[in-house]
Amino acid sequence: MSGLELVSKNRCFDGEVRKYSHSSAATKCKMTFNIYLPDVAISGSERVPVLYFLSGLTCNEDNMITKGGALPYMSGHRIALVTPDTSPRNAGVEGEDDDWELGTGAGFYVDATEDPWKTNYNMYSYVQLELQQLINDNFS
Repeated sequence: MSGLELVSKNRCFDGEVRKYSHSSAATKCKMTFNIYLPDVAISGSERVPVLYFLSGLTCNEDNMITKGGALPYMSGHRIALVTPDTSPRNAGVEGEDDDWELGTGAGFYVDATEDPWKTNYNMYSYVQLELQQLINDNFS
């Protein structure tokens, strides 16, 4: 699991929810995500499909896991669930914590094109390219 740091691991619904952090090339800061893995995926006895859930405004990687009620379904249908954070956090961008509608936790899955946001707020690239590659490389 190169570059991934296991933050926590909890058993539930015949599987595990694992929280990982890693340094992101797309956002130039530490990012976190959760992955629910059914037992068949953990044991390696079966490859399972992966569903990515992108939370919205003011959320983080934990909202779907703790409030969504999806894990029994994921377990029963042998589906892995990935829930990334909604934005960079503590990126050091001036004003990122000033307004709940923009910046930290905003949940816009786009790549920023204007200063001061364009260095760190590249969530489209993060989700579409970097995160999917991390999942493919470490959980297939």
